Amino acid sequence: RTAAGGTIRRLTAPHPRRFTGRATVLFAVLIALALAYTYPVRVYLDQQVDIERMEAAQADQRKLIDELSAKAAKWEDPAYIETQARERFFMGKPGETLLVVLSDPEGAARDAGAGAPPAPPKAPDPWYDTLWSSVRAANAERPDK
Repeated sequence: RTAAGGTIRRLTAPHPRRFTGRATVLFAVLIALALAYTYPVRVYLDQQVDIERMEAAQADQRKLIDELSAKAAKWEDPAYIETQARERFFMGKPGETLLVVLSDPEGAARDAGAGAPPAPPKAPDPWYDTLWSSVRAANAERPDK
């Protein structure tokens, strides 16, 4: 500096501030807006997932309704009813001889041995024999010292 009204001379340039007050307030407002919008966006996305899930369930219900309607339409045909009666209930027309073939070898073997009297069931051991055998087993498993 010079004395008595001369020119003022700066030795260094002023340092600019990194954030001005306006920039700080703008940044704070943007953060507040972002935080304010996160909950509604999350609710919106949850609702979209629920809508997709409900639409998928509705499509499954429609498909099931179509299948059941097709099944019900089959029962309107007398030939289908006759076929079902023959298959399910072994029914036939008057004068027909029905033959039922069983392909159950295990059941046939069981039926073949049905003439023999069944063996009497073995009586259970009394409770004190069961208790004593468990005491013996526990003693046998114990290592000797």
